[in-house]
Parts: sequence; structure tokens; C-alpha cells
Amino acid sequence: MKISEIIKDRIKKEDFFKGCTYKANDNIAEFFGPGELSLLIEEVAEKMNEVLKALIIDVDNDHNTKETAKRIAKMYVNEIFKGRYIAPPEVTSFPNVTSYDQIYVTGPITVRSTCAHHFQNITGKCYIGVYPGTKVIGLSKFNRIVDWIASRPQIQEEMTMHIAEEIKTKTEASGVAVLMQCSHACCTQRGVKEHESNMTTSVMLGCFRDEFSMKQEFLSIVDKM
Repeated sequence: MKISEIIKDRIKKEDFFKGCTYKANDNIAEFFGPGELSLLIEEVAEKMNEVLKALIIDVDNDHNTKETAKRIAKMYVNEIFKGRYIAPPEVTSFPNVTSYDQIYVTGPITVRSTCAHHFQNITGKCYIGVYPGTKVIGLSKFNRIVDWIASRPQIQEEMTMHIAEEIKTKTEASGVAVLMQCSHACCTQRGVKEHESNMTTSVMLGCFRDEFSMKQEFLSIVDKM
């Protein structure tokens, strides 16, 4: 049995109890055992080789594409879609010893993701606002969280939501705001082939959603960054 089928069977068994799925932007790291990611890379490389052949590319004699299938497989599993296959980054929280009770904003954080519809690049910037509660996290952890969630096939709206929810969970903040502006290669490299195609999404949680003045303060700070 192929490793992909073994992993799917494990997920389906857990689905009855936990509601687990393996959608494009799901993290399924918990279902892999030692060495199984390497087996997945081998399987993906084999299937990708068949895709290249179906495109009528001579992978046996064309020096440009002899190892392309393997390179694509490693790129998908270890890099571009790694957010599906690796555990979340370790995020240690610290007491808010200064009792800081004002908004702080970090960004721009570089976003590199992939559109689930055409597997084209989504690239842009992300700004995160936090109104802290009793805990805070290190500044670099925001970057790690964004990278972990962005490294999956998805649509921008869901990516923005998942980043906000993950940060809310890790920080236990009274409010979290996320604003993202990205360019979509599915519009610039194909289809309408628009020279510039930016999309802006925002998610406000907690006091940023409930208090209009705090949302305005966050947006004002981002505008000046």
C-alpha cells in the first residue's frame, strides 16, 4: 500500500472521533511516523514523473527534466507545503510583567503561499496587531506562525483567519488583528494576466472586533509602517 493511502486511512480512523480531515490547508503532521515523509516524497516524485510524461515531455532523454519530478516532490513536501507536514512551531509565552495595556503591531511579515485553485504563488505582506492579556510571546514567533500557516495551498481569506486564530490561541490576547495584502500569480501569470493584482484581507478578533476605535488605531498604525 502506498504511504499516502496509509496516512489517509489513519486520518479517516481519527475522523470519527475528532473530525479530522486532510483538506489542502490542513496540518496532518500528527499522522506521520519516523521516515514516512521520505516515503511520501518518493511517491509524489513517481506520480509527478507520470504527469510530466502526460505532458509529452521526454523525461528519460531530456537533460533539463531528468530529475525534475524528484525536485518538485521535495519542494512541495519540505518547502512550499511544509505547513501541512510539520508540527507547529514551538511558541513559549511569558508573563506580561509590565502589565502593558496598549496595542502593539508587528510587520510587514513576508507571506509566501500557494493558491489552492491553480497552485500559483501568493506573495505579499502581513501585519499583526495585539492587545495583550496576561501573556506575551517573542517577536520572531509571529513570523514563524505566519510562515507555518502560509506554507500550504489555500485561499487568502482562510489564511488570514487561521493566522489570527493561531495567534489568539498562543498569546491568549484580549484582541488580535491581522491585515494581509498579497499578489496572486493566478491573476498575473495566467487568466487575465493583470500586471498587478493585489488583494487585501483583514480579520479582527476580541476587542479589535468589538471596539471600532481600536480597529481604527490598528489600521492607522499599519498605514504609517
